[in-house]
Amino acid sequence: MTSIIGVILAGGLSSRMGGGDKTLLSLQHKPILQHVIDRLAPQVDELIINANGDAKRFENFNLPVVADTVGDYAGPLAGILAGLEWITKHHPHTPWMISVSGDTPFLPLNLVAQLLKTVEKNKSLLAVVRTQGFCHPTIGLWKTELTQNLRHALVEEQLHKVDRFTARYPLSIVDFDHTPFDPFFNINTPDELALAERFLREDE
Repeated sequence: MTSIIGVILAGGLSSRMGGGDKTLLSLQHKPILQHVIDRLAPQVDELIINANGDAKRFENFNLPVVADTVGDYAGPLAGILAGLEWITKHHPHTPWMISVSGDTPFLPLNLVAQLLKTVEKNKSLLAVVRTQGFCHPTIGLWKTELTQNLRHALVEEQLHKVDRFTARYPLSIVDFDHTPFDPFFNINTPDELALAERFLREDE
């Protein structure tokens, strides 16, 4: 069985939510981040959280908290690099990492299986998800051998867009059903938090 470690990107600035850690906001009586963990944990060998600042605010989740390894808040690509570098240090023989956003509480339960099947079929180093013709570049499967290339792109080239980096390699794209709602719906505003509450109530 292929070894895969997941990184949850929880380092966003949450500016549209008024600042703070939106992943810690309550959704159906538990933090948004806990929903993400519950969906992803059964699909991977290990989970880590990428976040900057005081790691103690995530201590209730009992997961390693890994800060960005490049400064100046370089965005989600820095979080992906942090995850890859943590894996190459602590689990050097793990070939794959799955990255997900910390504000996506409805991740498919077959997310990893579908991505892995596609990269193995296409012999690609990367895969991202797509719904309704729209790619979600922060939710993807990364070959850990890309670690040094990604660091060079971030540090030496100041490249901060995920899709600009993935465009350099053969990329697998995996389509997912968007009904009854998009499984990659992410929460950025109070209105979207209320909408997520409604989705969960209707799904009960």
